[in-house]
Amino acid sequence: MKQIVYTLFLSILLQTALAQTPPATWQEHWFEHNQLLNRKFFDNDVAVYYDNDVSSSVTWPYTYMGDVWRYTKNVYGSFGTDPHLFAIFHTNKYSGGHPSTYFDASHDNRNVIDVGAGPWTSGTGGDLDITTHEVAHIVEGASKGIHGSPAFPIWGDSKWAEIFIYDVYLGLGKTSEATRWYNQLQNTTDNFPVAGTHWFRDWFYPIYHNYGGTQVLNRFFQYLAQYFPKSGNSYSRDMNWGEFIHFWSGAAGISLKPLATAAFGWTTTFETQFNQARNDFPFAYGTGVVSVYKNCNYGGYVSALGVGNYTLNQLQNMGVLNDDISSVKVNSGYQVQLYWDDNFGGTVLTLTADNSCLVANGWNDKASSLKISAASAATARSATEVPVNKELLIYPNPVAHELRFNTSQPLAGATIKVLDVTGREVLTTRYTSNSIDVRRLTAGVYTLMVINNDKRVVKRFVKQ
Repeated sequence: MKQIVYTLFLSILLQTALAQTPPATWQEHWFEHNQLLNRKFFDNDVAVYYDNDVSSSVTWPYTYMGDVWRYTKNVYGSFGTDPHLFAIFHTNKYSGGHPSTYFDASHDNRNVIDVGAGPWTSGTGGDLDITTHEVAHIVEGASKGIHGSPAFPIWGDSKWAEIFIYDVYLGLGKTSEATRWYNQLQNTTDNFPVAGTHWFRDWFYPIYHNYGGTQVLNRFFQYLAQYFPKSGNSYSRDMNWGEFIHFWSGAAGISLKPLATAAFGWTTTFETQFNQARNDFPFAYGTGVVSVYKNCNYGGYVSALGVGNYTLNQLQNMGVLNDDISSVKVNSGYQVQLYWDDNFGGTVLTLTADNSCLVANGWNDKASSLKISAASAATARSATEVPVNKELLIYPNPVAHELRFNTSQPLAGATIKVLDVTGREVLTTRYTSNSIDVRRLTAGVYTLMVINNDKRVVKRFVKQ
């Protein structure tokens, strides 16, 4: 009996290994492609195929494409049951490239990048850009087990790929390629949604740089898979602009309406779509000590707010409309003061606990500004679990735009972090100068943390 079980086990292992072994040749049968491809290299993650015109001296894809695919799976998860990326190279034909995913029968249900026209002899610059670009399309079209790219009509063929390429270069330690790519995109403009739009410089890079790097990119697809409409294992429709900004705000953990306004402009259509998206997909942006809801019983859109003072303009930037709050959740130890008028004027209502419906208080859809604070000094002291160090000097405090700092600690190579009142990182950067731009932070109390050689110094500041 044991021998039979052992034989069956070996048989299953052999069948699995054979199923995962890429074929030695592969006949193209898509679009105008009709080449017989020869497998030149494979390992557990990548299979590289050339047509007969690709020089045998071209070997960089063996390592690079495997590294890209391993990095991609590590960040975004698996893409089907076959672990391989099938990377196809042509020379002197089929200019450009295209992808296919394991959902697509057109390419035998494999994750594929197919590029030409070569000759692929440099293994740097454009050779890396185009191949990585095509992998970006696999990510947007098949990550999290869902087929389709609802954002494609908005960001088109290259905008998502641009930030993906930058992240891959950094993730693989290709700093010179990352720098080249970053510099190349600083002056790159597009004519959508308006002429002169700097997609990379004014939208994707600030999100990437300020709100989580690699992980903020992954979180966007997590939010899509969790919330966006699906039919079976495919997305059922495309996104509109308001939904696009809402989902990226969820990924970033903060309302990106101000960033979108600066990058794309803000139209009445965007406003309508954005507000509707927040009702249709009522996830909060990040975490806070007070959550305000559009409807009673914690329904409709929700905004999570930290300690601070919020004028009507600041609330609207967080996605909270005027006279639109109907229920509130308040963390223990905190209080929220709702003001009838903008700029903390008029009648005020103070809440120190949850309120499921403000109708009974006569405050339904009445608040135009609000203040959030710790209910006691003890709570304020424990709001962030880091000690305050007198070695760090910061100014001005309170600050509106640029926070400057000095410390006796050496700063070369230091990491600079800003934490909100709940201890969540809202900004992370490397030291380049003795100042950081805090204009995009909402009003409230924050902690500046300087980390270098395992030593950290911190100081609290108030953002106006």
